[in-house]
Amino acid sequence: MGLFILRRVGVMILTAICLTFLVFLLTNLAPNLEKLAKTQGNARMTEAEVEGWLEKNGYANPMLVRYGEWLGVVPGWTRVDDDGKTTGRCIDFNTPVESAPRFCGVLQGDFGYSTVFRADVSGIIGTRLRLTGILMFWVMIVMVPLALIIGVLAGMREGTKLDRSLSTLSIASTATPEYVSGVILIALLASSRIGLGPLLNGWGWIEGKTLFKGSATSAMDGITFENFTLPVATMALYGMGYIARMTRASMAEVMTAQYIRTARLKGVSFRNIVLKHALRNALIAPFTVIMLQFPWLLTGVVIVETLFNYKGFGWTLVSAASNNDIELLLSCSIVAVLVVLVTQLISDIGYVFLNPRIRIS
Repeated sequence: MGLFILRRVGVMILTAICLTFLVFLLTNLAPNLEKLAKTQGNARMTEAEVEGWLEKNGYANPMLVRYGEWLGVVPGWTRVDDDGKTTGRCIDFNTPVESAPRFCGVLQGDFGYSTVFRADVSGIIGTRLRLTGILMFWVMIVMVPLALIIGVLAGMREGTKLDRSLSTLSIASTATPEYVSGVILIALLASSRIGLGPLLNGWGWIEGKTLFKGSATSAMDGITFENFTLPVATMALYGMGYIARMTRASMAEVMTAQYIRTARLKGVSFRNIVLKHALRNALIAPFTVIMLQFPWLLTGVVIVETLFNYKGFGWTLVSAASNNDIELLLSCSIVAVLVVLVTQLISDIGYVFLNPRIRIS
């Protein structure tokens, strides 16, 4: 097991280097750098002025050199101005030139400076990840148990009316994008003109005209049932159907296995067959799907966070991309890559514990 984990970690490191270099290459194309120069300098800058600005700020170095500087394996660039002042990647206003570090990249914990938010990227990423982590936690709490229950019930009774009904519900939830289900939920539960709110208010069942808030901005300061239900429900509905369908297919296959038939012939109760024999093997494929929900939630929250104005990781990613904030966009990308790789490693390790028949050679 230890050698297997070491091999997978090595593959993860190589994959992360390749993917981050690809993202670095795409975000540092000439048009993006020109747009960055004009955004930070003057929109009417000439080509010569753009080239001068890029050279002054270290963007004129070769691509591999700049990637090494960003990664922290190549010493940061330095430049002496005409007036004798020394500037560089690792030199800031609060640190003397003599005591400035030579390396200041991702490996040293320096993710750069956001040109839009005017703050260190590491602080921005930490704050936004915390907000998205809270959203992901509640989505998983709601989505996974409901999906497993629906999938197991449908797989236990394959071909029955219950199976067809639950399968139809799962397909409908997965086929409906978040931006559609989110708008529908807002119209039905958070509108003061249409939906259930005005109707229940007219009957005297509720005091206000809305059941929930259509914006989750206040949830960044404090989560309540009123301001956090709709974004959680929107994401849970979309992901629940896929997990339920995978669980149903795996459960239906296990229920027809030979050892299940043998247990039935021996007189084992149906409840014990499901809980003690079928369920563990049926959860192997859904386990992988559940682990894949973490990277999907991290990057898939873009639509939901934008729709409900919840300024988490997805909202930050959209803001960085739309405003050409290269350092912030790179940091968001590397976080997404690491989440994908780590969840895949956990998924592979989980296979062994769920099914002892799986051996690592």
